[in-house]
Amino acid sequence: MKRLIGFFLILLSIGCKENTPSINIPTPKKTTYTSDTLSLSEEVYYNKVLGALVGSAIGDAMGASTEMWSRKDIQLKYGYITTLTPAVRQQSPEGTWDHNLIAGATTDDTRWKFAMVKYLSQNKGDLNASNFAKFITDYYGSLTKTISDSGSVPGTDFLDTQIEKIDWIKEWARVSMAYQKDSDTYLKAMNRFYGGEMSCAGQLYTPMLGLISNTPESAYELAYEHTLFDLGYAKDISALVSAMTHMALRTTNMDSIINTATFVDPLGYQDSRLVGRISYDMADASVKKILALKQLVLTDTLTVQDSIIFKVPKGFQGNQKDWTRQEMAYQFLEEHEKTIPFHSGEIWQILITALQYGEGDFEQTMQFIVNYGRDNDTVAAVAGMILGAKDGYSNLPLALRTQALKVNKENMGIDLEALAREIVEKKYIDFELP
Repeated sequence: MKRLIGFFLILLSIGCKENTPSINIPTPKKTTYTSDTLSLSEEVYYNKVLGALVGSAIGDAMGASTEMWSRKDIQLKYGYITTLTPAVRQQSPEGTWDHNLIAGATTDDTRWKFAMVKYLSQNKGDLNASNFAKFITDYYGSLTKTISDSGSVPGTDFLDTQIEKIDWIKEWARVSMAYQKDSDTYLKAMNRFYGGEMSCAGQLYTPMLGLISNTPESAYELAYEHTLFDLGYAKDISALVSAMTHMALRTTNMDSIINTATFVDPLGYQDSRLVGRISYDMADASVKKILALKQLVLTDTLTVQDSIIFKVPKGFQGNQKDWTRQEMAYQFLEEHEKTIPFHSGEIWQILITALQYGEGDFEQTMQFIVNYGRDNDTVAAVAGMILGAKDGYSNLPLALRTQALKVNKENMGIDLEALAREIVEKKYIDFELP
């Protein structure tokens, strides 16, 4: 009897299981940040590409005279910088390639934009890490050949010039040459690039890839492919500034541009165990800080101590409350300073803070960055490219855009208008039909 009862219970159990419906709650489908490919008229596209190049050059030039300075030293010598200032400094491989250049002179941040246009032209339709490594190696090789293959003893001044150019690119060439050899050699070279620090290398050139992409995701992925010199989350950041530059071609809404750091994540950095997405966390902290400062209610009078801490620098065009908020934003950034000023994370934090603080205004954003100091020319160059792509050349400040074009063409040998035409003529995007 017990066996019979047990048999019926088993049958009942099986029957219940067969009648129990399976439940499979679907997971959300991944969507793209925008729903269509980029389509602009050739005239609008040219205006935006030129705006990006000139905007970046303006930022580079505004920071060239005070690159790596502290903000207090900037205030002592310049007060509050609102325009282009002479690049009174010693020449250096990463800086200006001559001593004490006129206002509007640029550094390696603009040279990288020139180099990228040439890379894009030489490899249209075949942009990848291997070709990028070869491009850099070939450039390095061409510089060394000018010294050794002439058959005569080079002049000392010529030698100094060429050695400085070689010094600039040799760190990049070491990694590029190793990349073309084998993975072990590449890893060793990459991990000693500029001392093995998480530098902002990719951010010097990846925004250019956002100008020739059709979606934010493709801009991210193309840039990520080219981050040969970045480590860890620096690769994510370098890809994000490309995606943000692309978004700036589409919209003037700063929230949409900044939110690229939230919604564009093709490689799933947000899914990282324990840590999540560092670039997002940094951007989110910056945005929230600036929103809080903008809403902060300030008194009309300051204590004696606060009047010293929040002393308005000469040349600042706002009022005391405006400066107090900006000083508080600077103090927030100082709390997040890295060991070196050109750390990728620090560049990113300053960039997002400045873009949020400036609310899309080109001059206010540039001034915020440049007067903070640290690696201000690089941050301003990245921000200038994003805002220049957003506004277009015709909407950049007249005096700044005119001087940047003139000095780069006549003194630096970089024709930004010609570079913009070179990009547009390649027709990377689909132009709207007239």
